[in-house]
Amino acid sequence: MKYNLKYSQYNERSILIEWQAIIDENILKSILNFKNCIQKKCIKQKVEVITSYNSILIIYKSTIDNINDRFKELRSLYRAQKFVSNVQSSIWEIPVCYDMDFGTDLHQLSKEKKLTISELIQLHSEQVYTVFFIGFLPGFLYLGGLHPKLYFDRKTTPSFNVKKGSVAIGGQQAGIYPQDSPGGWYVIGKTPIKLFNIRTDPPCFIKPGDKIKFRPIDKSEYFDIDERITKSSFQLKPVRTDA
Repeated sequence: MKYNLKYSQYNERSILIEWQAIIDENILKSILNFKNCIQKKCIKQKVEVITSYNSILIIYKSTIDNINDRFKELRSLYRAQKFVSNVQSSIWEIPVCYDMDFGTDLHQLSKEKKLTISELIQLHSEQVYTVFFIGFLPGFLYLGGLHPKLYFDRKTTPSFNVKKGSVAIGGQQAGIYPQDSPGGWYVIGKTPIKLFNIRTDPPCFIKPGDKIKFRPIDKSEYFDIDERITKSSFQLKPVRTDA
């Protein structure tokens, strides 16, 4: 499926390409297809391509001399590309401890949504989420697929320090904080999995287009996995990789 895209100059070295402003898996597939196409066709120009829910930002290594020529080149590339319906992706099972010591906002969210904590955890963990893009912090996964019963506006006053590994809900999305940071999402659990490591290649092993399934664990298993990660005796592997 082809979309009516908007092309605009972002700055002297960048071009922004925009799709319809909605969270949609077909748009995500279109974005990832076009990203792969750009990276293959523009390899001599050494461009950086950054994706979001509904856009691609292309950053060139040098100043764009003729923006209209670049627009023409990209439009032609988009029209000529072959759409691949199944972008290669992996399914990851992420262990999450929903204990109240980790899920610091569980009680408030349960009260606001008029759900028991058990119901909330079930609704959160039974979904299969899609990684739409990575941003805000290195390794922060923006996940679509949250159950509609858990939709909830972000906090009006962000928390000062959300702990690394915190699993949270914000608006219609779910996410995992890869490091300690301020944050305005509601924290309902914590994972011992380290999502970002600057010493590995790539630093974040999960990529846009991948799927996430949360697996509830108790505190004992949480600390066991955490210790094994510290000792380098635990490695998370994808449940499945689709071509």
